[in-house]
Amino acid sequence: MSAFRLDEATTVLERTPGMLLVLLRDLPDGWLDERNEGPESFSPRDVLGHLVALERSDWMGRVRTLINEGERTPFASVDRLAFRREAAAPAGDLLESFARLRAASVAELRGLGLTARDLEKTGTHPAFGRVTLEQLLATWVVHDLSHVRQIVRVMAKRYSGAVGPWSEYLTVLRENRP
Repeated sequence: MSAFRLDEATTVLERTPGMLLVLLRDLPDGWLDERNEGPESFSPRDVLGHLVALERSDWMGRVRTLINEGERTPFASVDRLAFRREAAAPAGDLLESFARLRAASVAELRGLGLTARDLEKTGTHPAFGRVTLEQLLATWVVHDLSHVRQIVRVMAKRYSGAVGPWSEYLTVLRENRP
C-alpha cells in the first residue's frame, strides 16, 4: 500500500476522461446501455451520467467546503441517482461534458496549491463524520477507478455466453457486482 501523493492523484483524475473516451466513443448503443448485473445495475452510459453528475455537484464542492468551512459545515448529501437525468444524453455528449467538467476541476484543484498540511484538514461527511482532505481526494481517485472497472466488467459480460469454455479463464466474467 502506497502513501497518498497529490501529484499522482491529480494525474489519475486528469486521465480518466481520456480513458473513457478511448473506451466508449462511437460504440453502438447496445454496448453502452447493457445492464447485465441485475435490475438495479448501471450500464456504461449510466456510469458516464453518474460521473458527470458528481463532477457537477460533489467533488470540488466538498473540497471547497472542507477547506473553507472545516468541520463547521457538513458536506451536502449526494443524490446517487441524479445520473438518470444526465444519462438520457448521447454518450458522446456525456463524454465531452465529463472531460470539460473534469478539466475545470483538475485546474481548480491544482490552483489551490495544496500542501501536506492542507491534506490533514478535516471536514464532516454526512454519514462518516470526520474525514480528511487526503481521504476525500484519495476516494475521488478510487471512485474513478472503480467505475472504469465497472464499465469494463459490464462490457465483458455482454459476451459471457459467446466465449464458450474460455469463460473459466476470464476472471472479469466471474467478478461480482460492487
